[in-house]
Amino acid sequence: MTAPQTAAVPRRRLAVVLFNLGGPDAPESVRPFLVNLFTDPAILRVPGFVRPWLGRIIAWRRTRPAAQNYAILGGRSPLLELTQEQAAALERQLNADGRVEAKVFIAMRYWHPMSDEAAAAVKAWGPDEVLLLPLYPQFSTTTTGSSIAAWEEAASRIGLRVPTTTLCCFHSDDGFVEATTAILRRAYDEARAALDPAVRLRVLFSAHGLPEAIVKAGDPYQWQVERSVAAVVQRLGLADLDHAICYQSRVTPQKWIGPSAEEALEAAAHDKVGVLVVPIAFTSEHSETLVELDVEYRELAHKLGIPGYFRAPAQNADGAFIAALADLARGARASGRGLCSFAGARQCPKQHGDCPHARARTADTLKAAA
Repeated sequence: MTAPQTAAVPRRRLAVVLFNLGGPDAPESVRPFLVNLFTDPAILRVPGFVRPWLGRIIAWRRTRPAAQNYAILGGRSPLLELTQEQAAALERQLNADGRVEAKVFIAMRYWHPMSDEAAAAVKAWGPDEVLLLPLYPQFSTTTTGSSIAAWEEAASRIGLRVPTTTLCCFHSDDGFVEATTAILRRAYDEARAALDPAVRLRVLFSAHGLPEAIVKAGDPYQWQVERSVAAVVQRLGLADLDHAICYQSRVTPQKWIGPSAEEALEAAAHDKVGVLVVPIAFTSEHSETLVELDVEYRELAHKLGIPGYFRAPAQNADGAFIAALADLARGARASGRGLCSFAGARQCPKQHGDCPHARARTADTLKAAA
């Protein structure tokens, strides 16, 4: 007698939305990309009636140098293709155990495909749930925060109402730290082998800078960058490691957090040490790694007489990094929270009032009071 057959339980359809910056896909896209960037209220924090024309002036002034940088890369950013590789690898990982039917979408912030396009594609696919997953390890109001706001607006416009989980950060996640440390270890060994044995090697962890005023207003980005570096250095396990943090890509005249990458290179030249630059806040190669780090700062290091300049690659579709993203996605879904960090609850100290958990609590308090 044959056993009665039971209907297969359909797998839940999970849409994972990867947030990234975006980049121009042709020379003629450079200026509109910059306009999108500099008219974002999270980036240009001036009164709303000023922002449209001031942002366009800044974009106009930045178009020529930016176009020259992208010309080095063939006239376009490689970021979309690299993010697509990450998305495809993550989708394979999430579907491997058969527990969910996962599809990974990309929402770029300042160039296509942007949130409106991604939200429309997600709605057309018809998921049971959505996971918002930034490719920024450290939260900032200028990156992940801006992307979350853009996504929420786009989803609202088209009536996409699906249970959604948002992962805000993964700066000290074990998997991310282990994957990053493995890449650093390989680069460190290669640099050490190429450098004169008598010359010390300094590891410079480089992150995109922010205006100091944004950090003082409560943005947790700098604190999270420091946590990432501390975790990677501890995992690397070299007791005598010479290392420092620096910040790159300053684009406005106001005071930015430091030390700048230029200042860090000047210090290395003074100390007569070689440098290995590690992009700690970028998980995909783009103009700020391939041009700023690999061309501009390399030339500056040579000019300053630094005895050796090396650079660790970004994670891109590194297998250990993709596995870490998959674990982060599973952990976020299992957290039972609409907003979660890599460890579940809020991680940022109280003084960081722009932590999204702090903002969510404030919003809930105001809603309750109303």
